Amino acid sequence: MILKSIILARGGSKGIPKKNLVEVGGKPLLTYAIDAARDSNANDVWVSTDDKDIMAAAAENGAKVIVRPNDISQDDSKSDEALVHFAKAIDFDVLVFIQPTSPLLEAGDINKGLELMNDYDSVFSVYREHWVPRWSLEVSPLGWNINNRPMRQDKEEVWVENGAFYITTREQLLNSKLRYGGRVGVVEMPLSRSFQIDTYDDLNLINKILK
Repeated sequence: MILKSIILARGGSKGIPKKNLVEVGGKPLLTYAIDAARDSNANDVWVSTDDKDIMAAAAENGAKVIVRPNDISQDDSKSDEALVHFAKAIDFDVLVFIQPTSPLLEAGDINKGLELMNDYDSVFSVYREHWVPRWSLEVSPLGWNINNRPMRQDKEEVWVENGAFYITTREQLLNSKLRYGGRVGVVEMPLSRSFQIDTYDDLNLINKILK
């Protein structure tokens, strides 16, 4: 079975310019994803990008590079489009899609997901969340009544996607054009390692964690 890993790392970033290359804990953010992929049971590591600096950083850290076409590298482009582009260009049976914004991901998490692929068509990483009262930006309760506030223990716990990684078969990806489909399973990660870097507040938090 051919197991590939792919990291999508566009050059453009609104929240943090050149986010994928910003220094986190003393090294570029992208390298955390490359290291996790390389230490996992996936056969090799690819980076899909439209940015020459990211291409250089990927190659320097031992990853292969596939050039992401400009028309699927826009702010409104979906990651699934780049995954399908990769699947049409590179042969594999199972693909691990790793997001570089999750530097606390470990190879062991990925390997747990790969083991589950014997029983599922797709797997993704999650953390467990108990009920908390949520409000709209207009300060209206979302899914609960202010006059009958639920007790936490009376509400069902849920899985929350943490965005760290997704695993799927090539067949499923090409058929659905989505990162997950068919029989779907999850890999639980602790909340303490489920943070993503999208803003400077996130960046400051992760830097504190990694000290």
